Amino acid sequence: MKQPTLLFLLFLFTITSFSQVEFSGKVIDHKGTPIEGANVYLEGTYDGTSTDKNGNYNFSSSETGTQTLVVSFISFETFYKTDIVNNLNNLNIKLREDVNTLDAVVINAGSFDAGNKARAVALKPLDIVTTASALGDAVGALQTLPGTSANDEDGRLFVRGGDANETQIFIDGIRVFNPFIPSANNIPTRGRFSPFLFKGLSFSTGGYSAEYGQALSSVLTFNTIDQPDQEKTELQFMSVGLGAGNTQIWGKNSFSINTSYINLAPYQLAFPDRNEWNEPFEGASGEMVYRYKPNEDGLIKLYGAFNYSNFDLIQDDINFENGFNFALENTNLYFNGSYKQRLGNRWSISGGMSYTNENTDINLEEDKVNDVENSAHFKVKATKGFSNRFKLSFGSEYFITNFREDFFQNTSNSNFDYTFNNNILGTFAEADIFFSKKLATKIGIRLENSEVTNQFTVSPRVSIAYKAGKYSQFSLAYGQFYQNPSSEFLKFTNSLSAENASHYIANYQYIKDRQQFRIEGYYKSYDDLVKFDGVVASPLSNYTNTGEGYAKGVDLFWRDGKNIKNLEYWVSYSFLDTERDYRNYPTKATPNFASKHNMSVVGKYWVNDWKTQLGISYRFATGRTYTNPNTTGFLNEKTKNYNSVSLNAAYLISQQKILYFSVNNVLGTQNVFGYNYRNQPNANGTFDRQALRPNADQFFFIGFFWSISDDNKSNQLNNL
Repeated sequence: MKQPTLLFLLFLFTITSFSQVEFSGKVIDHKGTPIEGANVYLEGTYDGTSTDKNGNYNFSSSETGTQTLVVSFISFETFYKTDIVNNLNNLNIKLREDVNTLDAVVINAGSFDAGNKARAVALKPLDIVTTASALGDAVGALQTLPGTSANDEDGRLFVRGGDANETQIFIDGIRVFNPFIPSANNIPTRGRFSPFLFKGLSFSTGGYSAEYGQALSSVLTFNTIDQPDQEKTELQFMSVGLGAGNTQIWGKNSFSINTSYINLAPYQLAFPDRNEWNEPFEGASGEMVYRYKPNEDGLIKLYGAFNYSNFDLIQDDINFENGFNFALENTNLYFNGSYKQRLGNRWSISGGMSYTNENTDINLEEDKVNDVENSAHFKVKATKGFSNRFKLSFGSEYFITNFREDFFQNTSNSNFDYTFNNNILGTFAEADIFFSKKLATKIGIRLENSEVTNQFTVSPRVSIAYKAGKYSQFSLAYGQFYQNPSSEFLKFTNSLSAENASHYIANYQYIKDRQQFRIEGYYKSYDDLVKFDGVVASPLSNYTNTGEGYAKGVDLFWRDGKNIKNLEYWVSYSFLDTERDYRNYPTKATPNFASKHNMSVVGKYWVNDWKTQLGISYRFATGRTYTNPNTTGFLNEKTKNYNSVSLNAAYLISQQKILYFSVNNVLGTQNVFGYNYRNQPNANGTFDRQALRPNADQFFFIGFFWSISDDNKSNQLNNL
């Protein structure tokens, strides 16, 4: 009986041996270097092995028919090959680098990102609102970045030789038509939106995506918080007013609200400025965000904001014996709804709409102006990821603007009405292509058709980035950008075309261990700028698109949070060479809002023993041009250099109670932004002048901020 049993076992062994299939091969990278430790296995089985130091692998399996061989290794794309088992032997497998890893190249020419998910963070959300000179205004913090100019009498963003109207602002990708609170001459404006509801931003100083249009110089995008981490209440008691905020969460829903009331009457009594205030500035605002997450891959957000402001003052003016009376009352209602959803097969869709109603009443001495604007933006965008290396985005949007101005001229007892509709249809398509972890490009095109200009425009955009080392990379960008003329002109004429600019950008960036250095050179050419005759734009002016100009320069940025314990600081410098012939300029010249040299130094130091964050901000700019009628030429002289040092301190009374103090221009430097000359010469034939200075050389702020949250730990340090 033993011999048949032995023969039977030998037969089973022989059958089993013949049923095993060998899998062997070699795994290398794109340079041909063997990859050690790669996982090689048959999908859905336990059959597999790892590669040796030479990249070789060998294993056997009893699986038959069609199988899928899988090869995976960190920082490389997973390899799949499906075939009959006999064809999965003796393979030479080349793995491709995974372009989604943190050390992969990033396309960043012309842009600064601030947010927890940004790969190359120049400013964090905390930085935006704790910069000493910013007074809690995000735009004020951005003015310390390279590419911006010091225009403290205005408060908006002047980017790379462009005026403030050339920068557009978006919330969750949807346009904000009137993002700033209106103000008077030499009183800087502020953004309408509190940092309380935002998680970060993206600031492009040029060469931005084809997704955005109607901006010649810059795009600033705010991103609201997707989902709050806890319920909380925040109270603010300030030397200029009061504020409160609350967040509630239930199920898949959350709701945040933020309100504030500002009244500068007590402040004006304590710190009088150069104005005579009949009614000091008074403002009220409210913001809310409702969020609903229908599933893991979808999110609906509804954002609403309301602002009211009012003031009446008399400003000293060399041409008005008793000063110039300027009064303003403004209401602004803004609504923004957005939706995003990831679909199957690497598809995603997003979009939304916004609506703005703004009503402004202005008194200019005895003349009265009423401006009413209704605007809307509708947008839809789809994205398809064909692979880790190729992604295509495309979409369409429609802008609607209806503007009406009623002007009453007291001297002639006459009423004048001006209106226009500025409706624009835009479409865009953009591809992100990653050739490897070291080389990537973004190619896009934008098409627009404008009703008011009766014009169709084509805007190509392209960026390319190359990773030169583990911590460094180079980027290049080119783009064509169009923007319709402002309401200042469109309310008087419908014969104008869109203004346009071409951007050329070269960038180098180095990031390592909480340190960042970047240098960026650019050239920007302007064409079809609006020109008019006369002292000011009026219904009687002749308007053309014959203006032109250029801006070129170099921006430097250095940030360090590593070398000195508890200290974060950054230094930015910009060189700007720009000239333009536009508006009523008689010749090409450097505009009076542009400084050739701008520099900012910002530092923030945490003193643990004092439980206090100390901040300092220094800003410098060379003089700006102005026209002296006592000498020949246009914009023929320059003001003295601009200097300002600002300080702030935030003391943690307890974990959730903060006492905050700040002062702008602590040294009281008397900065001059230009000069206002008399309309008529004096007896000696000389035009007397008056320096254009800030209405107050310094601004003081004190506040107490109290948070009440579920974890008893969070505070408002990131909202100061």
